[in-house]
Amino acid sequence: MKRALLVVDHGSREPEAAAHLARLAEELQRLRPELAVYVAHLELTPPSVAEAIAACAAAGVSELVVHPFFLAPGRHAARDVPRQVEAAAAAHPGMRVRVTRPIGASAGIAELILATLPPE
Repeated sequence: MKRALLVVDHGSREPEAAAHLARLAEELQRLRPELAVYVAHLELTPPSVAEAIAACAAAGVSELVVHPFFLAPGRHAARDVPRQVEAAAAAHPGMRVRVTRPIGASAGIAELILATLPPE
């Protein structure tokens, strides 16, 4: 069984936003080398969710976990990402696809926010 993680953000016309997601994917891959890591954007820039899921299928992924890279369970994380994933996954019935919850107020988030504060 080949397992993969697909991290989906909103998408942006700003190149640095896509570079940020690429760096995150590289770090995830470094931390979990046995897990194939892919990225997709909900809108504005490629790859789309459908394109990324098709790439996973072409690479032989049989189990895909999709993580909406959003803080709160707003419209994109709660509805848009799951809908796009469901539609794209329908074209690949042999692949098991699940969507995680967004990061939200998970343990450690407060510490991460405090770590961004400038020194006094």
